[in-house]
Amino acid sequence: VVTRDDVEESLKAVFQLVKDKEQLLQDLRSQIEETKKKISEKQHERDYWLEYKNVGSKIHAERISSLEKDTVEVKCELERTEEYYREALKVVKEENQKLFDRHMQLLSEAALKKAVGYLDKNCRREIEENEWLKEEVKIYQKEESDLKASVQLLEEENTSLVAKLIDIKLQHLRV
Repeated sequence: VVTRDDVEESLKAVFQLVKDKEQLLQDLRSQIEETKKKISEKQHERDYWLEYKNVGSKIHAERISSLEKDTVEVKCELERTEEYYREALKVVKEENQKLFDRHMQLLSEAALKKAVGYLDKNCRREIEENEWLKEEVKIYQKEESDLKASVQLLEEENTSLVAKLIDIKLQHLRV
C-alpha cells in the first residue's frame, strides 16, 4: 500500500533529482561558455601569431638586419673617430713636449745669464774661455772624425792595391 506521504516523498525525490540535473546542466552550460571563451581567445592568439609569422616576422627581420647594418656602421665610425682622436692626442702630446723642452731651455739660458750676471769679471772671463774651448773641441772632434774616415778609405785602397800586387806577382811566378 502506497501512502500519500510515500508519493510526496517520491515526488520530492524526483523533483530534487530534476533540480539537480538542471543545476548540473546549467553548470555544464557555464563550463561550455567558459571553454568557448578560452577557445575564442586562443583562436585570436593563433590568428595573431599566424599573421606575425606571415607578415610581421618579415618586417621585424628587415628591421633587425637594418639595425645590424647600422650597428656595424656605427662601430666603424667609432673606430675611425677613436683612431683620429688617438692620433690628435699623440700630436698634441708631442707638441706639448716640444714646447715644454723649449721653455725649459729658455729658462735654463735665462738662469745661466742671471747667474753669470752675479759673478765677478774673472769668473765671467773663465766661462767665456770655457765656451770658446768647447767650440774648439767640437771643431777638433769634427776634424778628427773626418781624418779617421780618410785614413779608413786610404787603408782600404792600400789593401786593395796590395791584393792586386800580390795577384800580379802570382801571375808572374806562374809564367
